[in-house]
Amino acid sequence: MSTEILLQQCLIGLANGALIALVALGYTMVYGIVRLINFAHGDLVMLGACLALSLVEFSGLTAAGPVTTWIGIAGLVLACGLFCGSLNVLVDRVVYRPLRGAPKLAPLVSAIGVSFIFMNVGLFWIGPADRSFPPLVPATNLLAGDRLQFTARDLLVVAIVVPLMVALTVLVRATPLGRAMRAVAQDPVAATLMGVDVERVIAATFFLGGFLGGAASVVHGLTITTIGFQMGFLNGLYAFTAAVLGGIGSVPGAVVGGLVIGLVRALSSLLVGERWTGAVVFGILIVILVFRPEGLLGRRTVDKV
Repeated sequence: MSTEILLQQCLIGLANGALIALVALGYTMVYGIVRLINFAHGDLVMLGACLALSLVEFSGLTAAGPVTTWIGIAGLVLACGLFCGSLNVLVDRVVYRPLRGAPKLAPLVSAIGVSFIFMNVGLFWIGPADRSFPPLVPATNLLAGDRLQFTARDLLVVAIVVPLMVALTVLVRATPLGRAMRAVAQDPVAATLMGVDVERVIAATFFLGGFLGGAASVVHGLTITTIGFQMGFLNGLYAFTAAVLGGIGSVPGAVVGGLVIGLVRALSSLLVGERWTGAVVFGILIVILVFRPEGLLGRRTVDKV
């Protein structure tokens, strides 16, 4: 195995890992605030991809020039982000909010039910067959020579995912909303006594997680170029795995977990074959959780009785 092949797989793994991390942030943010594993998040991303495809076909963006295309992509990210964020808030208001005080199994089963509803909406929207996403971004190599491939699509992933992660970090660390989110995550009762509107913070968290999922749906469509009504299950599974691996509830942990999953998938595909990548990923997850149950960057917590 040459060094060039190894570096190429690492580039592919980092690009795919960044996309996984963007989806994983939706899982980890919601869990960090309301201790809910939102299994519908992967299918929410699928609905965002359906909207992106519909907007591209309706607007005729495929025939536009380069500048117009990049402006259109920015518009797609904004539109799909707002759509997924608003839909996430609506689901929280209608389904999850009435179950805040219920046993933990009730909202978990409800999340699975919402996932099936989203999947059937996607089936009605784009049909049972996979759909090809228009190649708005060419797969041309940006590096000199042919040994390493870093395409415009890889650059698109970096150009969208990195600023969104930086913006989320700044929001959580340096804004009043971020401080309120950290307070609610630590102790919602104490946060309420200190004047924090807990339900408003929860709604903002669902919106932010959904917005990131909507942005991820656009990146997925433009880079993978194939979408289907069942894509949410596998993408959501890898993203949830990344959140658990990094430490669910930890924003940096979701990013690290996504990058690790992406690298492991790329390298295992090279070393043992594509069919074994899932087994390798989950095998590594099990080994890490056996020795560090809280994840790579998670914190060990003590349940108070």
